[in-house]
Amino acid sequence: MERSYIKQEINITESLMNRINELISHYPEGKQKSALLPVLHEVQDAHDNWLSIELQNKVAEILGIQRIEVYEVVTFYTMFNQRPIGKFMFEFCQTSPCCQNGVEDLMDYTCSKLGVKVGEPTADGQFEVRGVECLGACGYAPMMQLGDFYQEHLTKEKIDQLITDCKDGKITLHDK
Repeated sequence: MERSYIKQEINITESLMNRINELISHYPEGKQKSALLPVLHEVQDAHDNWLSIELQNKVAEILGIQRIEVYEVVTFYTMFNQRPIGKFMFEFCQTSPCCQNGVEDLMDYTCSKLGVKVGEPTADGQFEVRGVECLGACGYAPMMQLGDFYQEHLTKEKIDQLITDCKDGKITLHDK
């Protein structure tokens, strides 16, 4: 299990706590554990897109569940980050349709352009490349997710443009 021992400031603001309580209210009394996934998303978004052990413990405390129940979820899903990550996370789909259409070469190309290995942030903390499981857009292979948005029918030229657009502040990561 990957564990980060980097100190993270825990900042459960009144606004965040109100959102967490609203999410919990969608489930029957005594079933607050059912809110774990959406709560983790909200908490991660509010904490620089990663969840330290201490922050995971805080989520367990808020939901009244065992810490291990949070750890199991955070370590299972690649959408939860256990360490600080690059601001622009290039999450390439690595399942069969994307691989058959050259995604592995595009990942290598992107890593080469950025001077990193898969799973390693750039020195400036701006970029990271990650391989993920199926993103459910097989007809648009090869593809990746960047923030909340899919980038489809990827080519080296499209990768170059995405990197440039990220550096120039032209990329929107979230639809919130």
